[in-house]
Amino acid sequence: MKKLINKTVILLSFLLVLGACDDKEIIELNPDANTEVSLSTSAVLLTEDTATDEILTVSWTDPNFGFDAAASYQILMDFAGGDFSAPQISAVGSSLSKVFTVEELNGKLLSLGIKPTEETDVELIVQTTLSDAQVMLSEPITLTVTAYSSLLDLSTAWGVVGSATPGAWGNENIPDIPFYTTSTPNVFVAYANLRDGEIKFRKDNLWTENYGDTGMDGTLDNAGDNITVSAGSYKITINLDALTWEMEEYTWGLVGSATPNGWDGPDFKLEYNSYQDNWVGMVTLTDGEFKFRFNNDWGLNYGDTGFDGSLETGGDNIAVSAGHYLVTFDLNNLTYTFEETDVWGLVGDATPNAWDGPDTKFIPDFGINEGYYYINGIELTDGEIKVRQNDAWGLNYGDDGNDGSLEANGANIPVTAGTYNIEVNFSVTPPTIAVYAW
Repeated sequence: MKKLINKTVILLSFLLVLGACDDKEIIELNPDANTEVSLSTSAVLLTEDTATDEILTVSWTDPNFGFDAAASYQILMDFAGGDFSAPQISAVGSSLSKVFTVEELNGKLLSLGIKPTEETDVELIVQTTLSDAQVMLSEPITLTVTAYSSLLDLSTAWGVVGSATPGAWGNENIPDIPFYTTSTPNVFVAYANLRDGEIKFRKDNLWTENYGDTGMDGTLDNAGDNITVSAGSYKITINLDALTWEMEEYTWGLVGSATPNGWDGPDFKLEYNSYQDNWVGMVTLTDGEFKFRFNNDWGLNYGDTGFDGSLETGGDNIAVSAGHYLVTFDLNNLTYTFEETDVWGLVGDATPNAWDGPDTKFIPDFGINEGYYYINGIELTDGEIKVRQNDAWGLNYGDDGNDGSLEANGANIPVTAGTYNIEVNFSVTPPTIAVYAW
């Protein structure tokens, strides 16, 4: 009897397994699954005075995968007829549409390389991703665009070269420190972070036309002697009509209880932005106050009496809450802004604040190279570095293989002691990093 019961139990178990196998659903991807893209308009004319307006909606159909799936979408943009090998990318998540403002779309177009004010055809593709192995591309759809440029072009052909500069006497990866135009014709200005050494001024990063100063009397001499300088931050002015030059110590910075070094300084240094002719900084602030001051000294400082965005000489301290900020300082109009934002920084035992931070912050490209971030003149020790967002490890990049491609949570990047310019490019997939020694 016991054997009969055991056999019955085994038989029932076998039948249950067979039943379970028969009930199992076999999921297959519909080979015809894809999406159709539509645009709210076929042509757009972008203007700066409507920058905040919504200008374009890109929509697409929900693909019939043959089963319920959580897909993610990206919009890829390239010139009409392009191969989408280096597209502009807009991540959308799981949504089936994307609304572009004038400013956002214009930024993508300029980053793609569109020439402002010229009517141009671009193509958009929606990329559908189910997994690393399941990626689908829609048919391209054409959009006619006319972009605008809100950027100043203060560039000149002249630069500062020499052993005191980041690129020394010539470096294919680090061009000469640029001179910019001023309101006076043929009077140019450069903002230079120098080390002990020598400098000269030359045109087009070449030696065909260059000036030095034989006699160190402030006169520019064609192919003249090298100019000896000490380490520091300077404003250099050359007058190509009068053939004169001058150099003065020059920095603008943030000081105050909210800044990294408090009221005693040294001040958090701002960087010159030639595209808007202002000074900018990416900085982590604490609850407290700050002011702007010149050359780490109270002889010239600005605050905001009334907290209305206008600066007054010796004005009131500016109150701020803790956070990561993009700060702008406009000397021409005596205005400023501080906008809370995500910031990218460099961290590691090779950096000034090691693994605990606060990280050394990257400055975004304020020109047409959207997605590029820079740190210039950082002093590193022998050790390792990584790139992370907002002084936290939630989003960080390293370099598996040390090949210049960044991977999320990737390996630490080894470096040797020295002074470097570092460039990170988040406009490509995967992101890249380039480290250039002075």
